[in-house]
Amino acid sequence: MPLRVHVDVVSAEELIFSGETEFAVFPGEAGELGIYPRHTPLLTRIKPGTVRLKIPDHDEYELVYVSGGILEVQPTLITLLADTAIRAHDLDEAKSIEAKRRAEETLKNHDSDVSYASAEAELAQAVAQLQAIKKMRKHH
Repeated sequence: MPLRVHVDVVSAEELIFSGETEFAVFPGEAGELGIYPRHTPLLTRIKPGTVRLKIPDHDEYELVYVSGGILEVQPTLITLLADTAIRAHDLDEAKSIEAKRRAEETLKNHDSDVSYASAEAELAQAVAQLQAIKKMRKHH
């Protein structure tokens, strides 16, 4: 039997995914983090992006968009705590495009440092959501 690692992806509202995986890929701050069973313990932040989970006996990845968060890796358990986590097939492309447009408009007309910083964060999240939708389409 192949090695497996249990993964929990938790948002502020609910448990988004809980199950066994052959491996998982997370959007790390310095690039993607590929985690296999028996990985060395690790605690790190992740950036907005797509989590890819390889479920045993499934040909396609389970994709989850996250807005960033904290990733804890133990040899037999991976836990991701995210402010927002949405299964890729539940993302709304029209809302993401509109959020991206609004953030870009705010950045063009920046009135204060606070609105500029929040607009940059909103833009990063909208772009990450659109990338998650694109990956989902490519895998299906």
